[in-house]
Order: sequence, then structure tokens, then C-alpha cells
Amino acid sequence: MTKRLRYERRHSRWYETLLLGWPFQLVIGALVIGVPALERWGWGFWHYLAPVRSNTLLACGLAFIGILWTLRRMHQFPGARVSAFIAPTVSVAYLLVVAVLFFTREDYTRQVLFMSYLMSLGWFYLAFFLGRRYRRMKLGVVPVGRVDELMPMPDIELRALFQPDLAGVRYDGIVADLHADELSPEWERFLARCTLHHIPVYHIRQIQESLSGRVRIEHLTENEYGSLLPSQSYQGIKRCIDLLAAVTLLPLLAPIMLLTALAIRLDSPGPSLFVQQRMGFRAVPFKVYKFRSMYVGQRGSGFTVGDNDPRITRVGRFIRKYRLDELPQLFNVIKGEMSFIGPRPESMELSEWYERDVAFFSYRHVVRPGISGWAQVEQGYAAEVDGMTTKLQYDFYYIKHFSFWLDILIAFKTFKTVLTGSGAR
Repeated sequence: MTKRLRYERRHSRWYETLLLGWPFQLVIGALVIGVPALERWGWGFWHYLAPVRSNTLLACGLAFIGILWTLRRMHQFPGARVSAFIAPTVSVAYLLVVAVLFFTREDYTRQVLFMSYLMSLGWFYLAFFLGRRYRRMKLGVVPVGRVDELMPMPDIELRALFQPDLAGVRYDGIVADLHADELSPEWERFLARCTLHHIPVYHIRQIQESLSGRVRIEHLTENEYGSLLPSQSYQGIKRCIDLLAAVTLLPLLAPIMLLTALAIRLDSPGPSLFVQQRMGFRAVPFKVYKFRSMYVGQRGSGFTVGDNDPRITRVGRFIRKYRLDELPQLFNVIKGEMSFIGPRPESMELSEWYERDVAFFSYRHVVRPGISGWAQVEQGYAAEVDGMTTKLQYDFYYIKHFSFWLDILIAFKTFKTVLTGSGAR
């Protein structure tokens, strides 16, 4: 057993060290910065680093590290198709450093920055496709407890272990139900030896959440710090980001909002805005603002019943598809009642209904509700009643993993939805 474990450690795959290791990535970063600088300023440019040169090199270095760090952190979440976010991440990183240089009136060389941008874009795409070609995670599964509930994924191979032995096969980790009564002393000794030889051992719940992006709602689940309360420091930072972004976007989106309001009034009689009381942050009701997408005066179930709901107007279908009906919620964000990212606020009627089925449903309100959320980008914008349990599982996953990086991933996915109109309701 010990001999085989050591054998597996010595035969680590070359591309894991090459593509995923920080030392190699830093070498690539030096090339992404150095090659454009060498082409522009010539050999020996480092002997004379005038402000224009040092500013440019620093900007390129910060952008590359920011890209690498962001893509790595987003990759830990399920459903994160990193290839779709490479171009936006690289572009945003370089735009940010250019914006800082522009507003601080620091000199820089556009040619070096642009060439560095192109090389970064090419490298991260190349690294992704090489990784996808050669790297498919293989997990050994201890066949006791609730492991039969594991769902297979395209990028992960799950292989059952029939005895406490690796049998000479290299595994990226071992999955076990560590709370199962059937876990025998032999299996526990095996798991302990795996850990000693740096083979990760994962609890079944951790892997289930990682593969599905959902949290079981049989009971409350603590976050990674062992607490039910999300990070208070990030809540404060997020509120500042929300306020700054909303104030910046409002004048830019005002013409679109005016045209949308006019189209609604011309399409059907009634006001342009729809105002409804919903359950908000810390279970405090608030009035949410949306552009009206339904006919006035038609009775319904109190919630959308699908894409073919006869109450939806012609303009309403369009603004729902491209999320334009959500634009007035910028005012909710400014007032502090909502965030750009968070669990979608439910009507009072639906909240009371959910509360009857899930005793701890109110825990969903421990963070501010959002214009977009993890459930929406993963599950889609289906009717509220359909998949209620699944939607709550996504919401509780978001609360458990409440972080800047998950918000960034949701923001990218939401932007894709707005551009394509896919997944809207």
C-alpha cells in the first residue's frame, strides 16, 4: 500500500506542474511583459527604467497576476466554463490598469500594453485547451454510505474502490462518506494513509456541492469558516461596489430606460413601472421596481407560469428576454434594498409558501437580494414554482460560498445572458 502511494506521488503528471504551478506561470508572465518591452525599447531596456517604462511594466505585471488569480478562483466553482471568461477577464484587467494610468495622469506606452494584452489572451487560451486536452480529474470513491448519490460530470471520472488499496492507479483524490456508520476501520486506515501521502480525501457532501453547485436543504449548512453568518467585511465592501456601480450606470442606462418606458406605454394601456412588495434583506419587506411586462387587470396565480403566460405583453416578452425589465432596480440598489448579485427577491406570497415547506427558508434573507443570482445563471429563468427546491439549493450554495469571486463569475454569466437572451424568463 505505502509503496504504491509513493509511486503515485513520484509520477505526477507533467502538465499539472507545468500549467498549474505558480513558478511556471510567473515565467510566462515575465515573457508576456518582457517580449513586448524588448520589441519596443530594445535589448538592455532594464538598465534605464524611466517612469513611462516602469509604469507600463508594472501595469502589465499587475494585469497578468490579476487575470491568473481571477481565473483560478472562478475555476473552483461548478459550471465555470473558464474558456468563456478568458477574453472578458483579460480585457477587464487591462482596461482597469489603463483606467488607473489615465486618471492618475501617469505616462505609459500603449504599444507595449497592447502587445502584452494580446500575448496574455493567447497564453490563457492555450493553457486552457492544453489543460482540457490532458487533464481529467480522477477520483476514487469509497463504496459506503451516500456515495451512490454522486452525479457524474464530463470533466471528472469517478471510479469505485472495491478494497482499501489504490491498486497502482493514480488518483487526484479520494471521496468518502466520512460520517457513514459502515465505514470500517480498514477504510479509515486507508484514508489516513492517503492523507499522509498527500492524496486529498474529500467528504461526500463537499464533492456533491462542488459538482452540482447546490447545497442540500435538509438542514442549515455552515460556510467554509464554520459559521452560518456570511462574511460581514465582504458585505460592507460589496455594498460600496454596488453603490458606485449603480451611480455610474444610471446616467449611461437612462436613455435605454426612457425608450423602454415609452415602448411599454405605446404597446398596452397602463403604467410603465410595476411596483411589488417583496421580502428583502434580513426579512424586511421592500418595494421592488420593474418595468411592466404584463397586461394590467388580468388575474393570475401571483407568479409567472412559463414563457407562454398569456398575461405577458409583446414588449414584455422582449424586455424579459434581455433583462431590460430589471433596469429600474438600480434605484433599489442605490437605496440599499438590493445588490447586483444575490438571491432573487420573492413576492410575499411565495415567501410565505416556501416558509411552510422549508422551515429555515428565512435564512435566505441573510444577504441582500440581487438583480441576478447563482440560481438564475445556473438554473435559468424558469417559472418560479417549477424547481422550487432546486432554486433554493442554488441560493443556499451562494450564501455558503458568499465571496467576491463567486460574484464575479455570476456577473460574467449574467452579461452573457443579457447579450444572448438565453435563460431568461
